[in-house]
Amino acid sequence: MKAPAKTYFNWSSGKDAAMALYRMQRSDEFSIELLLTSVNTHHDRVSMHGLQRSLLEQQIQSIGIPFTTIELPEESSMDDYNAIMKAKVEELTSKNFTHTAFGDIFLEDLRAYREEQLKIHEIQCIFPLWKEKTKDLLKEFIDLGFKAIVICTKAELLGEAFIGREIDHSFINDLPENVDPCGENGEFHTFCYDGPIFSSPVQFNIGDKVYRSYKNPDQNAMNDSIGFWFCDLLPVNN
Repeated sequence: MKAPAKTYFNWSSGKDAAMALYRMQRSDEFSIELLLTSVNTHHDRVSMHGLQRSLLEQQIQSIGIPFTTIELPEESSMDDYNAIMKAKVEELTSKNFTHTAFGDIFLEDLRAYREEQLKIHEIQCIFPLWKEKTKDLLKEFIDLGFKAIVICTKAELLGEAFIGREIDHSFINDLPENVDPCGENGEFHTFCYDGPIFSSPVQFNIGDKVYRSYKNPDQNAMNDSIGFWFCDLLPVNN
């Protein structure tokens, strides 16, 4: 019988990653032995999501899989990012990892970029949620007993009212038609804090809700800046 492939999982801390990990853990083909998360070292928070590192650590402790981080500076060029990623992947291949998994659903360009970058290192990419209907996927996530909260939204699509909301069926019903139910186009990000992959729920309190604007990376966009709402989650000291 063929041994399961030694696999590391790209862990974002959100709902899609949780659902993808859930699927991977039910496969005999893969052995998930490490979670990998990108962290903004300057802010000590998960990249993009803005989650505090301490809550990430509590989350992963409840999942019970070893983890490591990719430490990124406050701002980095694509060349800088690729160099940091290259060093980390070389470290992982030296430990005999042969596969990696992502929670991506339908972004073709992103998948192609990941596969191209990792093919150099002979790492095979797995996408357990690929091409699934996002509304059905989110409903399955909820029905399985996962729990998640919205911690970041793209302001032009989802306003302050969506920040701090639980992912439930009413959330799905309230989403505008131009927003993907899983936020696959970056419309929103979540923190998954409970569900079948956790030994116990991650405890937290809801902190400040803030608006921040950033330089728009799309040079062809009409607006020079792009705005986001963030909801800070505060660890509960046990």
